[in-house]
Amino acid sequence: MTENIKVNVHHVTRVEGHGNIVVDVRGGTIEKCELQIVETPRFFEAMLRGRPYYQASHITSRICGICACGHATASLRATERALKVKLSEQTVRLRKLVFHGEMLDSHILHVYMLVAPDFLGVGSVLPLAKTHPEIVKRALRMKQFAGDLCAAFAGRHTHPIAMTVGGFTQYPSMTKVEELRERAEAMIADVDATVELFGTLPWPNFERETEYVALVQPDEYGFIDGMIASSDGYTLPVEQYRSVTNERLVPHSTAKHTAFNRDSYMVGALARFNLKHEQLHPRAKAAAEHLGLRAPCYNPFLNSAAQVVEIVHCVDDTIRLLDETLARGITWEAPAPVTLSPGARGVGACDVPRGTLFHEYQIGEDGLIEEANCIIPTGQNLGNIDRDMRALVPRILTEPEDQIRLKMEMLVRAYDPCISCSTHFLNVEFVGK
Repeated sequence: MTENIKVNVHHVTRVEGHGNIVVDVRGGTIEKCELQIVETPRFFEAMLRGRPYYQASHITSRICGICACGHATASLRATERALKVKLSEQTVRLRKLVFHGEMLDSHILHVYMLVAPDFLGVGSVLPLAKTHPEIVKRALRMKQFAGDLCAAFAGRHTHPIAMTVGGFTQYPSMTKVEELRERAEAMIADVDATVELFGTLPWPNFERETEYVALVQPDEYGFIDGMIASSDGYTLPVEQYRSVTNERLVPHSTAKHTAFNRDSYMVGALARFNLKHEQLHPRAKAAAEHLGLRAPCYNPFLNSAAQVVEIVHCVDDTIRLLDETLARGITWEAPAPVTLSPGARGVGACDVPRGTLFHEYQIGEDGLIEEANCIIPTGQNLGNIDRDMRALVPRILTEPEDQIRLKMEMLVRAYDPCISCSTHFLNVEFVGK
């Protein structure tokens, strides 16, 4: 074992935002091993105060350019729960289609452009386009469909404009829906090639048992609403999210850490797979088997493999939902009405690509937001990343320093962190709690 080693990565590449990996081993003892989040704190919760409730989803979609539809949906669900809005079957179905588009877009971006270069011996997607052009072209084709799917129903993918409290402000033509259905069917070949490619990759052999947290639904592998579930055997309504997240400040991060039953927990694709893999579409289950992914899985590197499984699932479910839409047609619906009351509160929860996202709003009788709270998936994962790093370092100290550095970066990238989104530094206290 190497007695002394220092790894300082400033900043980790191929992740969103700014984070540093610092490892200091002296005399065979780990003196420091942490992912330092150095992104400037952001105050979206404060920005929402005093704003009309109908602006919340448009403001919070700016938290992230990758998960804009996810933030918009969680925001809408928080507002709708506070204002007792009842959604139509059509609105629920069309929002699922938007969500599938975002899940596909984000997962494809991550596994192909951020993770694959590590396994294919290049530093980024740019040289990958020269060494493996067919792989990059496949990824871009798939991303194009995902973005177009979001845009068709939400007006646009980045910062959606057509989703509103209680429904939608515009709808696509049936001709557009038919076109998307044909493209989804044609995409299956690229999806199958994706499973084949990632089935050949030499995933690092590393396991550390931890707690996994995700939203669960009784009848589907869903991403919007549900109950909060833990692999430690707990199930709670989303209104009790604070008893799960238990946010706290740590010295080396401008993003808060969280913990539920243990020192940390993991959210994201691997957590969802571990908790509800039996609800996957049959082809997604077959993809998991091909990738060697079996529940329970304690290898965080395989979060990327779980994302590939979700790509298969989302494409198959997109085809099902588009078929339903074609069969039922799209009916123009005015957004469902709201009920204003003093100090109304609501919690919205969605499992976005990186894990469970919570929005909570308190809305006054005048329709203005009085308090807001947003807890981001990456913030929930940061404590678990630190503990994974501490468990991984002793196992790889005999390797060359450049390989140690690479594996530490790969571990962080496996979580698909969205660091800028996670840096929320506001202490929120709701009146009456």
